[in-house]
Amino acid sequence: MSLDSDLKAMAHGKNFAALTTLMADGQPQTQIMWVGATDDQIVINTQVDRQKYRNVIADPRVTVTVFDADNPYRYVEARGSVARTQDGPTAAANIDELSQKYMGQPYGMGPTDARVILFIDVDRVHKNGF
Repeated sequence: MSLDSDLKAMAHGKNFAALTTLMADGQPQTQIMWVGATDDQIVINTQVDRQKYRNVIADPRVTVTVFDADNPYRYVEARGSVARTQDGPTAAANIDELSQKYMGQPYGMGPTDARVILFIDVDRVHKNGF
């Protein structure tokens, strides 16, 4: 299924996202993240040793809310699940692309950084300010 056009545009822009995952006890955990998109999925990049990654391995359900950097009252909330992950050189290249978008420079990974891309299928979208 093709990604909602407003969600895709917001994810391609220099807008931040709130990623909510579920802890083992069911409590939600939310972090502000860099975000991207393919034609069909939301893309989030993280490290394999982070709690959010452990959370989605145990329970792939997530919510991603992308906020307009110029107007935070304008946002798109996407509910779905992590359909697949990708690590290795592809994930390292992806974090550099995201860093270029947000910071204007390569990410500068350390020698022990192990990155992973979360590819998120979207089941439901809610918009505000569109």
